[in-house]
Amino acid sequence: MLDRAIAWYYSQSSTDLIWIGLGFFAQTLFMMRFVVQWIASERARKSVMPEVFWYFSIGGGVLLLAYSAYRVDPVYMVGQAMGLIIYLRNLYFVWVNKAKRSEA
Repeated sequence: MLDRAIAWYYSQSSTDLIWIGLGFFAQTLFMMRFVVQWIASERARKSVMPEVFWYFSIGGGVLLLAYSAYRVDPVYMVGQAMGLIIYLRNLYFVWVNKAKRSEA
């Protein structure tokens, strides 16, 4: 797979690589909304979104990561992989807070 990714990179024109750079920048801006939400959840020590939101996010993130790996699209691979970390962390908060409530 790495060979395929390297071959893909060398097959791109300068214009394509500029667009890929723009795509990474756009993906970073999009991801920042999750970072802001993540910081809010970390400070609150609980998820500030409904639980089902995280299940949909994880499902969609895993499938989009698989799709982007198949398409060898580094912008979406990085974006989806980073998002999955945040989704899983927030789901952890949901589960921990449910356990705390059931103990109380």
